[in-house]
Amino acid sequence: MNNLQTVSRVGIVGVPMDLGAGRRGVDMGPSAIRYAGLERDLREMGLSVTDYHNLTVPGPESGDVGDLHARYEQLIEHACVLLRECVAKMARSGYFPLVLGGDHSIAMGTVAGLLDARDDVGLLWVDAHGDINTPESSPSGNVHGMPVATMLGLGGLGARLGWTERALDPRRVVLFGTRTLDAGERRTIRERGVRMFTMSEIDQRGLKACLDEAIERLRGPGGIHISFDIDAVDPLEAPGVGTPWPGGLTYREAHLAMEVLAATGEVSSMELVEVNPIADHENRTGKLAAELILSALGRTIGG
Repeated sequence: MNNLQTVSRVGIVGVPMDLGAGRRGVDMGPSAIRYAGLERDLREMGLSVTDYHNLTVPGPESGDVGDLHARYEQLIEHACVLLRECVAKMARSGYFPLVLGGDHSIAMGTVAGLLDARDDVGLLWVDAHGDINTPESSPSGNVHGMPVATMLGLGGLGARLGWTERALDPRRVVLFGTRTLDAGERRTIRERGVRMFTMSEIDQRGLKACLDEAIERLRGPGGIHISFDIDAVDPLEAPGVGTPWPGGLTYREAHLAMEVLAATGEVSSMELVEVNPIADHENRTGKLAAELILSALGRTIGG
């Protein structure tokens, strides 16, 4: 396992894609996070950084929407195949893979690449939403609401990524910070036994207690992959997001979560998605995204 305690090299790749979302703009997220000084700050932490730059991703104007129950599925899958190859290459070469999105559908490619390199991984899905719809249950047909279901082998998407032949173990999938679900998602979570920590539970029990339980569930071969949708943070702190929803993590809670995860030495990869500069104010959300990445890699708020 690529243990965080021994990580010295970070590989960055951007996926400028908003095909999976219902609102334009998150394709500019990788640029916003980089502009916030991410690479400079990683180097100041003593880490070696290799930027694989952005993947070439088509816009919605260049392709057919296809099945309205899984909009732009073919274009999304193509981008995720490229991402899968890049992530697998980074992981096999001893890099800590860091993926900048883009909408959250890119996780299907990120995690496929991790499994190619490591065979197994625990998935911590930090997000206001469950993203565990299938084409049949989704009210919108937006694929960024389907990656968790896909990675559990549900819904029939991601054949070229291997998701119709292999699947994550639901016992090593945790939804964290959830505060809005569709009816079909509630049913899938219950039937598949996926552990979900809602904001209500986090408020009642405390973030540290909930996160400690999540970490114990996720420990295992391949380490823990953090898939962080910036809309997990309250819109008052992160206004520039694809799908804002009130009542999220505070600035301090989000950083505490990343710092606690960093201290475990179990985090082996990360993606940060759904930064939308169009809805942001002076790159406030892009800066927060960069800061959270730094915290997940061991930098504390104080230094």
